[in-house]
Amino acid sequence: MSTKADAKPERCPAQTKGETPLYSIGDLAAEFGISTRAIRFYESKRLIAPERVGSNRIYKKRDRARLILILRGKRLGFSLEEIAEYLNLYDADPNQIAQTRLLLHKVETSIAELDGKQRDIEAALGDLGEIRTQCIELLKARN
Repeated sequence: MSTKADAKPERCPAQTKGETPLYSIGDLAAEFGISTRAIRFYESKRLIAPERVGSNRIYKKRDRARLILILRGKRLGFSLEEIAEYLNLYDADPNQIAQTRLLLHKVETSIAELDGKQRDIEAALGDLGEIRTQCIELLKARN
């Protein structure tokens, strides 16, 4: 049985054999399970820059790769500004040293923040467990 994840997006009609892969906005939306509106939003924020053929957007391999990074960054909790900074460094530094340093800093900061949140959640769960136990004991004593 075929699922959405199994489906291979069809390529733009403009693509011919041996050329760089081209994608329509619908191709990318289907492949990544996002709306075309989301892709246009990322374009409006200048995170991706498809070519135009008439009124159609034509996305290349680079746009697809950037979209992968955008979606991963969002999933990891990075802001669009942080993602843009990372993507801009990719273009400015061919050795990717600055980009890698920035990413390492952002990842370490996120890990520290998530560790703090995890401790807070564990403390809250402990407090709630104690309150639940007290409530149950009180109800048993009153029945």
